[in-house]
Order: sequence, then C-alpha cells, then structure tokens
Amino acid sequence: MYAALWRVLPGPWWVRLLILLALIAAVLYALFYYVFPWASTYINPQDVTVE
Repeated sequence: MYAALWRVLPGPWWVRLLILLALIAAVLYALFYYVFPWASTYINPQDVTVE
C-alpha cells in the first residue's frame, strides 16, 4: 500500500516526502479534533470492571 502511494505522488523524493508529511499531519488533525472527541462521547473511562 505504501509503495503504491509513493509511486502515485508526483515530483522528486523530497516533494513526495513533504506531501506525505502534510497528509499525515492532516489525518492527525482530523483525528484529534473531530474523531476522538466524537468517540469519547460513547466511551466512558469511569466505567471500569476491575476493582
């Protein structure tokens, strides 16, 4: 999968690296600001079963 993604991106290796870093940053931003807060409404860490 990663090799296919690397081949699809345009430009020399350093441009590809910058594009991949920007994509990773965008995915992490989306996870931390949209997905994790949405999921935390369904997960209650106070409901533990171990005493």
